[in-house]
Amino acid sequence: MQVELAKTAGFCFGVKRAVDTVYEQVALHPDESIYTYGPIIHNDEVVKDLEKHGVRVIETEEELRELKKGIVVIRSHGVDKNVYSCLKKRGLTCVDATCPFVKKIHKIAEEKSSEGMHVVIIGNPKHPEVQGIRGWAGENVTVIQSNEDAERFEPTDSSRAVCVVSQTTFNYNKFKDLVEIIQKKGYDIIVLNTICNATKERQEEACRIAQSVDAMIVIGDKKSSNTQKLFEICRNACRNTYYIQTLDDLDMNQLRSVETVGITAGASTPNNIIEEVQSYVRINF
Repeated sequence: MQVELAKTAGFCFGVKRAVDTVYEQVALHPDESIYTYGPIIHNDEVVKDLEKHGVRVIETEEELRELKKGIVVIRSHGVDKNVYSCLKKRGLTCVDATCPFVKKIHKIAEEKSSEGMHVVIIGNPKHPEVQGIRGWAGENVTVIQSNEDAERFEPTDSSRAVCVVSQTTFNYNKFKDLVEIIQKKGYDIIVLNTICNATKERQEEACRIAQSVDAMIVIGDKKSSNTQKLFEICRNACRNTYYIQTLDDLDMNQLRSVETVGITAGASTPNNIIEEVQSYVRINF
């Protein structure tokens, strides 16, 4: 069997930086309590390993307010302004591992909002990255995920200029489609494509591989937004596309009759999991 592994599979820069930051804090402060605000990345295997090192996950500001001491690492997805204010008031040590590309969107959202613009975030409203960006965009902000959302969109003040940004892991082609719908409304609009280049390259490579193989394996956590989008892209290009979190999820029978297999993985998938899947497929099929 021929196996093609995507060169872009696995940890992106921002995710690697965030995970490394937590392990560094564990090594530097063995006697202190270390927390992450939300899972540091969307991967249960990584979070479980950090738990073994004593790192706890805080999910809400209420939990944050109950802490008396400790080090809190901000996750790669970023958080809204209120979390930073809460950390400062509590006198807790904050280590910011927000992806620099996400941090840039926070700055844009804050600046454009202060200039009186209505901020549109194209992305999943339930995703922590989008929720964090929204927290920097003031009161005049709208999250758009679908064509229907874009068609319904109207700024709170029709004379208000509109600034469009995107979740870093959003599907690039879908972003363009949604922007086109908004632009047709005739508002004074500026569009800032804040999709991470690594995301775009990963999606394009995954699509290319999926179009040329008999079966495609997409590895990543079920909660990972960028992995879900990779799966959708690959499934559209290759009917036999399988979404797994670890090797345990791989059904051997699904690959028995294929000659070529492609493998890609989301930005929060550790290399050891990718290598384990790749080696297994090469040896056993």
